[in-house]
Amino acid sequence: MESPVHVPVLASEILELLAIKPGARVLDATVGLGGHARALLNAAPDVFLLGLDRDERALEEAGARLEEFGGRAALRRMRFSEFPAALEEMGWDGLDAVLADLGVSSMQLDDAGRGFSFLADGPLDMRMGASDGLAPASRLVNKASFEELRRIIGEYGEDPMAGRIARAIKAAREKAPIETTVRLAAVVEAAYPAKWRALARNHPATRTFQALRMAVNRELDDLAAFLSNIVDYLRPGARLAVISFHSLEDRLVKQAFRREAAGCVCPPGAARCVCRGMPRLAIVTKKPLTASASEVAANSRSRSAKLRVAERLAQAPAAARPEGA
Repeated sequence: MESPVHVPVLASEILELLAIKPGARVLDATVGLGGHARALLNAAPDVFLLGLDRDERALEEAGARLEEFGGRAALRRMRFSEFPAALEEMGWDGLDAVLADLGVSSMQLDDAGRGFSFLADGPLDMRMGASDGLAPASRLVNKASFEELRRIIGEYGEDPMAGRIARAIKAAREKAPIETTVRLAAVVEAAYPAKWRALARNHPATRTFQALRMAVNRELDDLAAFLSNIVDYLRPGARLAVISFHSLEDRLVKQAFRREAAGCVCPPGAARCVCRGMPRLAIVTKKPLTASASEVAANSRSRSAKLRVAERLAQAPAAARPEGA
């Protein structure tokens, strides 16, 4: 099978802001097809990189792209929130740079059999990793209550038509199960008022598909868990970069960075402060960086990318590691 074309988003900005040094240990928490990882490994001599991903096919492609680096590149199939287990396996006690690109890859979107896109007909799947034990999107679409569908589409998709769409899905599935991407897209499109369809810049089903993908893969839960643990593993001066493509993702990253840069991060109601009230991060990007006009012209999927970067402060004490990490 021909390797998919891969263009890493905001690659030059990532290299500049992560400032990789010789001998650095780098975590690419969502390695995808390996585009960013390749650039990071080439950024300085003797860089060692650990790449994680849930997608078996993506890891195969990344492995081929990174083969020339030999033992300096290690790949593991797992959710990026599970990174402590991978670090322990590698024998790494700290990290010098971390990247998490939260986008869906072109390979996933362009493969009709994965069910991420309605541009070609395929099974309504949407799972990042089929062996994760998660149910496909078809299960959610056909079994979830009206209230749950409305919540998912409204919250994750931020679609003002969430109620109408949920109602239309419920009515359609009572006639026959919704099992394919094209049928779901048609149901969602028909739920939109004709005037809205005429004025919409994107297909009416875009937000619904995004919402279902996020729900199926528990993407926000994964991100929250990752952000709550990653600072513990950053060495002084290490930088953390996160590329988000959704306002909810960007909000989680922004809030996590602000909490860690503010001082005390003890849970509300804690009997005493155990973090000594010292900030652990300094925010490098006061506002998120976005793709340039030339990058958007060359890669339209970079349009919604937002990059935030923070640096681990040297004077801050490391928090206690989670038990068993």
